[in-house]
Amino acid sequence: MSMSEAEDRFGLRAAVLARRRHLPARMILTVLISGGLHAAMGWPAMWLWAAVYILVQLVEAWIGPRLLARPLDSAAAAANAAIVLFMPSALVFGGLGMVMWSHAGLYGPALGVSVIAGAMTNVIALSRGSRIAFAASAVPYGLFLLAMPLMDVGRVSSPLLTTMMIATGLIMLNIIGAWITTEDARRAEESAKAEAERRRAEAEAAVEAKSAYVAAISHELRTPISAILAGAAELERTGSTSARAPARLIGHAGQMMRALLDDLLDLSKIEVGRMEVEAIPFDLRGTVSNALKMWRPQAREKGLRMRLEGAHALPARVVGDPTRLGQVLNNLLSNAIKFTAAGSVTVRIDCAPAAEGWSVSLCVADTGPGMTPDKVDRLFMPFEQLEAGAARKHGGSGLGLAISRELARLMGGDLTATSAPGEGAAFTLNLTLPAAAAAAPVAPPEPVEARVLVVDDHAVNRQALTLVLAPLGITPVTAASAEEGLELLAREPFDVVLMDVYMPDMDGREATRRLRAEPGPNQTVPIIAITASATERDWEACRAAGMTGHVAKPIEPAQLYAALEEALSGAPAKEVVAA
Repeated sequence: MSMSEAEDRFGLRAAVLARRRHLPARMILTVLISGGLHAAMGWPAMWLWAAVYILVQLVEAWIGPRLLARPLDSAAAAANAAIVLFMPSALVFGGLGMVMWSHAGLYGPALGVSVIAGAMTNVIALSRGSRIAFAASAVPYGLFLLAMPLMDVGRVSSPLLTTMMIATGLIMLNIIGAWITTEDARRAEESAKAEAERRRAEAEAAVEAKSAYVAAISHELRTPISAILAGAAELERTGSTSARAPARLIGHAGQMMRALLDDLLDLSKIEVGRMEVEAIPFDLRGTVSNALKMWRPQAREKGLRMRLEGAHALPARVVGDPTRLGQVLNNLLSNAIKFTAAGSVTVRIDCAPAAEGWSVSLCVADTGPGMTPDKVDRLFMPFEQLEAGAARKHGGSGLGLAISRELARLMGGDLTATSAPGEGAAFTLNLTLPAAAAAAPVAPPEPVEARVLVVDDHAVNRQALTLVLAPLGITPVTAASAEEGLELLAREPFDVVLMDVYMPDMDGREATRRLRAEPGPNQTVPIIAITASATERDWEACRAAGMTGHVAKPIEPAQLYAALEEALSGAPAKEVVAA
């Protein structure tokens, strides 16, 4: 049918489609009515009526799309089309009611009225949204209802005839009222749907705007964080003994900044359902041990004892997401130390073999002030601080516990809390982790002979990448813009290009497309995208542009080394995303 929904101003197209959908049911009902009346009343002529009615229905189904192929410009044209389409079937079916009224004996009037009333009820269902379709279909039935009592003029008393006329009139009024009520409900439903769609569109636009804002802030913040982490690592690796402690302090501050940024990004991903967890073999003992090592200095500074119970029960290797597990543990330990003024922080471990691997329970308990039940209920709400001055006194955004619970559930487990005033608090992470085979020993990075080009508009980023590449014995060539990078790539061969994605004037993806399109010494060189946006959509866009790898900021040396190894070995590109 050529007429669109927008052009169906009078609702006729919807009525035609509704009647076509119900055509098989009406044809079956016609056969059943004819067979029943033939058997009960001995009316063989009913089959002729059935044939006529079915023929009228088929003609309506055939002519409807053709009659409405042209837009209807006026109400008069729509009314004429509705009369041609819907009135013949009403006349044929309504005629059956007239016959039953006058020829079905004592119960004829009741049967005739029932047939007409049932037909008008069906018209209500099939004419939703079209007053013209309802009128064209219902007017013949209404006339039949008014005419039926007149057939008994002279045979029944005047009071009875008057009562019959009033009854048929009430039936008509009820049918019209039912259609009006149905229309009001339909319009209210459509209005509610339109409002819901508008709100959904607004919510999606808000989410997109928030995602764009978070991505922009992420890009701006990850650049200095990358430099802080890379500089601290290099200073600790090559500096004097006296410089190593300050380097570790700088590195720790950079990690805290990255953790806060990651919390904000994680919350954004969780809100839009884009958060994912890995399932890779990892060292569970090492993950727990690293978390404890990281927080022991802070515990000592506050005079707190940090204890570990049940470590012997931990399996060595399991399958899961070590980054997310470490994130949850670090958050629990950070909170325990932050809110405990005296006493201890205890990590209790309980592991048992399970059908799917290991059932692991990690409980972080403190001797802090504890909480009332209502505060425990609020713990896992985003941005929630239980005390008005908590953020000023202890720092933090109030996101950690909310994110930790969501991560626990994404990993197939849960995070719960128990506490009472004056009795401290205990946070328990329960997970089921499949067992994994023992890992091969990890060797330190070997020196690599490769010419690497770093293309980044930010000097801090270029210096940070230079520091990260130093342990491999690589001193990269650097370019401060995509245009400068393309000039170097047109002249000199390189083994790998580290390309920042977001740069002014020309971004990294456009530079990659241009490089791939022009013959030259580096047309097929591996290009690793360096970007602060570590989403699947971002990686797909990089891959579509011709990039062969992806590393997210802040740069993790091990992940960059893995991406370089794949690029230099010619292995298929994989996404490499920073924690």
